[in-house]
Amino acid sequence: MELLSVATGIVATGTAYAMVLYIAAVGLSVTMGLLGIANLAHGAFAMAGGYAMVWGLDRLGLSFGVAVLLACVLVGVASVVMERVLYRRFYARSELDQVVMSVGLLFMSVAVAQFLFGPSPLSVRLPGLLTGSVPLVGDASLPVYRGFLILFGGAIFLLLWAGIERTMLGARIRAAVDNRFMAQAVGVNTDLLFVTVFALGSMLAALGGALGADMMALTPDYALAHLVYFMIVVAVGGLGSVRGPFVAALLLGIGDTACKILAPQAGAFFVYVALFVLLLARPRGLFGRTA
Repeated sequence: MELLSVATGIVATGTAYAMVLYIAAVGLSVTMGLLGIANLAHGAFAMAGGYAMVWGLDRLGLSFGVAVLLACVLVGVASVVMERVLYRRFYARSELDQVVMSVGLLFMSVAVAQFLFGPSPLSVRLPGLLTGSVPLVGDASLPVYRGFLILFGGAIFLLLWAGIERTMLGARIRAAVDNRFMAQAVGVNTDLLFVTVFALGSMLAALGGALGADMMALTPDYALAHLVYFMIVVAVGGLGSVRGPFVAALLLGIGDTACKILAPQAGAFFVYVALFVLLLARPRGLFGRTA
């Protein structure tokens, strides 16, 4: 029974963590697959969402849901401006230029966050409805908020999958990911599509950062600390995919949680070994597009 309790706790906690990773990282998968830009500053949008949500809660006195919505809107608007002013200038540049630019933005975001909010982690005030815990098996229990994250993350996945696979906008996105120039030749407004997808990806990152602030400590180095895991989700899931990052996030979230509980002295060693083996077998990830 004790073993079953531990396994249940690992799966439940790991799945909640995976949903946060998925929401924050799936936008990076789509934007990198469509725009072809190595945006290593994606985590900064997630961090901005978390800080904006806490600011709305503590400074403006907003409810939790309204604060999360405000964070997504603010980050979305800021991302449109950044895409039009900065990112679009790097679409045709080399990968090195893109990496240098985005890493520069990453370090700038760290400095700005520390200046505005200080170096200490910020706590999140959860609504009463999402506090408490639910008993599972044996001594294992699941906090209500983490159960909410699992359900919400699953709903986001279904909405994104339906939107990409079953709508005209999704068809245009898939066409542009597969062959950008052919899509443009048949009348797809790739300029508008790029800014729309970039804004959507940034808002998803902000949503993940806001909802996950209770699990992933909100500190100025947030974007740097979690960058590797965001990139693992994208690399394993595959560029331009929605379901790939979902599967990758589940594997990473549950695997990382299991390592921290069962072999804390090894850290993420086994996670990285599994990553290397998988990418050797499937260099484009689990569901990466071949175009």
